[in-house]
Amino acid sequence: MRKLYGNYIHIMKKKGRGRTSRQRRRKLFRTSDLSKVSEGHKSEFIELRKWLKERKFKDHNLRPARFSGTGRGLMAVKSLQPGELIISLPEKCLLTTDTVIKSYLGAYITKWTPPVSPLLALCAFLISEKHTGNKSPWKPYLDILPKTYTCLVCLEPQVVKAAFNEKTHCYEIRTTSSCKKYEELFICYGPHDNHQLLLEYGFVAINNPHSAVYISVDDLVDHLPSVDTQMNKKISLLKEHGFSEDLTFGCDGPSWRLLTALKLLCLGEDEFTCWKKVLLGEVISNTNEWKSLVLSRKVCSYYIEEAKTALQKVSHMKDEEPALKDQLTLIENLWIEELKLLQVSADILKTMHQEIT
Repeated sequence: MRKLYGNYIHIMKKKGRGRTSRQRRRKLFRTSDLSKVSEGHKSEFIELRKWLKERKFKDHNLRPARFSGTGRGLMAVKSLQPGELIISLPEKCLLTTDTVIKSYLGAYITKWTPPVSPLLALCAFLISEKHTGNKSPWKPYLDILPKTYTCLVCLEPQVVKAAFNEKTHCYEIRTTSSCKKYEELFICYGPHDNHQLLLEYGFVAINNPHSAVYISVDDLVDHLPSVDTQMNKKISLLKEHGFSEDLTFGCDGPSWRLLTALKLLCLGEDEFTCWKKVLLGEVISNTNEWKSLVLSRKVCSYYIEEAKTALQKVSHMKDEEPALKDQLTLIENLWIEELKLLQVSADILKTMHQEIT
């Protein structure tokens, strides 16, 4: 989940007027004050609001704040209901690849060989505008960008979703669930696994339902006897029928595609003619079922040990490279999440194996 920028204003209801009540209120205020701090009064946010207002942006729902648990974010200044429009950002406020192409960098970007990726084009534009300083029309936006890299390893319930509205020419954000007054809002990045989240957005989601450990056909073959003369044909069949990719261990255990690929690879010489039935999900023999489960448990155990070894290496690196602690923590959590998935799969496979023996 992606964090939205938010603000906090502390409000307390009067529940009593005695000394005990006053002490309780002071204690509550100190605790809450440490958890959420308003940033709307800072000069960079004042300038940003002016900049946005000049571009016809209006906002009455959110305020910037710093949260002790999640860092900078946006807070709702009123209770929000599901489906409510909370942000409608005019196209003039958006920094997109079209912005870059139409700028002074456009001619260089379009002629560059090999072609520049959209992300690289945007990064080049931001760096260039940063060096422009006060003359940059994007200065108010650039001034609120983080000065250092910090990334949270967390996943919150989805609160808002975003999309560009072709009719209004605005980037609109709506709530998908209710949000209480003064709560922080989060935006969903979509159904991405942790590898994609880390590579593209710089964070790892805890208990991400979309995460999985991907297994290649070559890794499966490495755990099979090398005397199988039909192995090359089996691999060709898997690739030809789309069973050589998306083989995974996930939160529900081994995927059907992975188990199917394993069954085909474990076909005996006298069973090979039944390969089409295997891909259709039919049971060929108890022997084939047993062999494929033995192999799947073997592969899963191998990946578990690999994850544990990687975690030990990362732990040593954190001690040796304290300057890289934040980045290494991200990698560490990625391996922890993968190890959890593999251990769940190992338990499921053990049960499946016991049921057929």
